[in-house]
Amino acid sequence: MTPEDKELLDAHVKAIAKILYKNTPSEKIETFEGIETAVRNQVLEHVSPKIAFFLSEKRLEQQRGKHGQ
Repeated sequence: MTPEDKELLDAHVKAIAKILYKNTPSEKIETFEGIETAVRNQVLEHVSPKIAFFLSEKRLEQQRGKHGQ
């Protein structure tokens, strides 16, 4: 990963973190365990599916390109 991509990724991760924090009830982030659980749940519910969908679409595009479709 290029330094520019790392910087861009960091900026986007910080933006995502702000959104997830804003949408997490304050009582769920009072302890380290609560923070860990809240982060894991938010990532599993909102972030991972989007990344998986994006990666699977990219893979299909690559396969189509190899087969001339």
